[in-house]
Amino acid sequence: MRTYESIFIVHPEVVGDDQTAIIDKYKTILTDQGAEVLKVDNWGVRTLAYPVKKQTKGCYVLVIFDAGPTIIAEFERRMRIDDMVIKFQTVILEGGYEAPVVEAAPEEVPAVEEASSEEAPVTEAAPETTEEAAETPAETKADAEEKTEEA
Repeated sequence: MRTYESIFIVHPEVVGDDQTAIIDKYKTILTDQGAEVLKVDNWGVRTLAYPVKKQTKGCYVLVIFDAGPTIIAEFERRMRIDDMVIKFQTVILEGGYEAPVVEAAPEEVPAVEEASSEEAPVTEAAPETTEEAAETPAETKADAEEKTEEA
């Protein structure tokens, strides 16, 4: 079995439960045929680059799955028949699909003073920079004045 990525555009007038039903319909078509669905991502309604079937907007849906070539033929045949699917494209992912690893969010460091933590939320520190980049114009101006006084 190979890993495939399929993007299809659903008619923009299909919203809510109907849109979810269409996405679930194609997910079940794949699973009934023996494919393993790895990811389904609804990108929402977007403007098309050019009109397709007299539509300028559409709801993009990305599906990544492992399947054989006969499953792809049936999947695309059903998309061609469905009037709610404006356009679709299926491609092979050569390297396969690796799910992105979600790192756990670092725990917030408790504030030293309680009053300061109530006034401003704790934020992450900015990445370290070189001394030259960290200087503000006021600091460089003060340094320049010191140098002129020494001379």
